[in-house]
Amino acid sequence: MKLFKRFHIPHSKKVTVAAAVAVGLALCLLCMVPRAAMAAATQRDLPIYCVQKDSKVCSLTFDAAWGNEDTQQLIDILGKYNIKATFFVVGEWVDKYPESVKALHDAGHEIMNHSDNHPYFTKLSAEQIKTQLNTCNEKIAAITGVTPILFRPPYGDYNDSVVATVRECGMYCIQWDVDSLDWKDPTPDQICQRVLKRVQPGSIVLFHNAAKNTPAALPSVIEGLIQQGYSMVPVSQLILRDNFTMDHTGRQIPGQN
Repeated sequence: MKLFKRFHIPHSKKVTVAAAVAVGLALCLLCMVPRAAMAAATQRDLPIYCVQKDSKVCSLTFDAAWGNEDTQQLIDILGKYNIKATFFVVGEWVDKYPESVKALHDAGHEIMNHSDNHPYFTKLSAEQIKTQLNTCNEKIAAITGVTPILFRPPYGDYNDSVVATVRECGMYCIQWDVDSLDWKDPTPDQICQRVLKRVQPGSIVLFHNAAKNTPAALPSVIEGLIQQGYSMVPVSQLILRDNFTMDHTGRQIPGQN
C-alpha cells in the first residue's frame, strides 16, 4: 500500500512554490545574523570579580583615596591576626601620606593602583588611562620598590575599553564580589554580618580606608572568616595569572591544559 500520493504541480506553480521557499530561507538567514551579532555584542570584557576556588580562601581589600586617620589602626588589626591584605591607593593619596604607604608595605601588605586622582575611567581616552596608571605606579614604586600589577577602577567604573587598556599596560583589572558598604556608615555588626553572609571561596571583599566603622568591624570579620575555615591572602596570590577563562559574572575559572 502506498502511504503517500504524488500530486502533480503545474510548472507555473512549481516556480511560485520554489520562490516562496527561497524567500523563506532568506528571511531565516536574515533573522539569524542579528541574533549572532547580538550574542557577540553581549560578551563583555570584564574585570576580575572573584576566582573559582576549591578551598576556602579569600582576599580582603581596602581602597585608600581620601582620609588617613585609621591606616595604622588597620595595620595593627591585620597584624594581630597575621593577615596580609591588598590596599588600592590613589596617587594623590600617596603624595599626601607617603609614610603610610611605607608602613603598609613594611607590614607586608601589597600596595596596588587605584588611579592617580580618582576620575571616572569610562570618560577617559586610552592614552589618559595609561597616564593615570603609569603615574600612580611610579609614585608607589618610588616608595615600595615594587611596581603594581593590579588596578581597581575608581567608583567601580569600567567598560570594555578600560579593561582592555589596563591589560595592554600589563595589569589585571580587579573588582569585588563582596561589598561591605562600609562607606555608608553601617554599624560594625552590620558590616560583619553582610560580609560573612556573602563570602564564598575565591571572594574579593571590598572595604575602605577612613570609613567610620571599618576598624571596629574588622576583628569580627576576620574571626568570623577564620571560624568558617577561611584563610586570607593578598589579591595577587588569589587570582590566576594565565590559563583561565571568565564567566559572565567576572569569575576567573581555571583553564584546562
